[in-house]
Amino acid sequence: MKRLLNTLYVTEPDLYLAADGNNVEILKNYERVKRIPLVNLEAIVTFGHQGISPNLLEKCLYNNIPVAFLSMRGNFKGRIIGKQNGNVLLRRKQYRIADDEAAATEIARNFIFGKVYNQRWLLERAIRDHALKIDVPQVKAVSTELNGQLENLLACTDLETLLGLEGNLAKRYFTVFDQLILQDQADFPFHGRNRRPPLDRVNAMLSFAYTLLKNECVTALESNGLDSYVGFFHQDRPGRTSLALDLMEELRGAVAERTVLTMINRQQIKASDFIIKEDGSVLLTDDGRRTFLRNWQERKSVKIVHPYLKEKIEWGLVPFVQAKLLTAYLRGDLDMYPPFLWK
Repeated sequence: MKRLLNTLYVTEPDLYLAADGNNVEILKNYERVKRIPLVNLEAIVTFGHQGISPNLLEKCLYNNIPVAFLSMRGNFKGRIIGKQNGNVLLRRKQYRIADDEAAATEIARNFIFGKVYNQRWLLERAIRDHALKIDVPQVKAVSTELNGQLENLLACTDLETLLGLEGNLAKRYFTVFDQLILQDQADFPFHGRNRRPPLDRVNAMLSFAYTLLKNECVTALESNGLDSYVGFFHQDRPGRTSLALDLMEELRGAVAERTVLTMINRQQIKASDFIIKEDGSVLLTDDGRRTFLRNWQERKSVKIVHPYLKEKIEWGLVPFVQAKLLTAYLRGDLDMYPPFLWK
């Protein structure tokens, strides 16, 4: 099993990254702030316009450590990665399936099945653990609807039908998402999903979590030899990592949304960790991003039993394991792609 390594998140705009032997040297005003061995890193993610030395970029390319560049808002800007893993036959198989709607739908519907299954269990956990704090009939009605559509998802034979069903179920799920917010409800209201830009603190956190998750899915797919830009559910679009968006569907509820809810309900993040701009958009502050990333990293090290492999792994390895299972399916080693189903 792959060993869980760290992701280096650089959030301050005045830091410079350089190489010192086989280490990343973090500099501020030409003085060292921190020194991290490259062997301990899985990826580097920078926010804003920090500089990075050509020597460090060369070492990252040689060690296959991807470097992702995000804006201070958390919008993905670009990514540098070394030599592609895997072989050409695997990617050719991926491309052939992506061009065959029936074959692509067989994989895509498992991604969406996993998404709906996991989001449904988020609702069921709330009913089980917090029945006195939520509107149980309302939440139960949506949970029952999601559960009732699982068979219909698996019966889909075309992407258009699957897309319509997924969109409707997502809307229904988010009609009760506010019920899962148990603390500081006045500071963290939620009236539906919005983005580009997010217009409330919950949506700002969700967008940030999805960006982090997508970047980890890209790394997982590329390290398993797949092309993260060619998906089965999300269609090709220049610059869009469609397969990473596919893979993260089943992990939205279990990873991203659970992290957001946990941080709010444990009061690990406050209203003061956000700023509201003149256009109404809501952003995490520098301190808010650091708080979010610290909790994100801590959660990645928590161990679980993978529901398909029945082996103990860290949460942070879940995207890698799912990408590996997808690779096994494409190579013909599995009869179907097993989505991540978490309770």
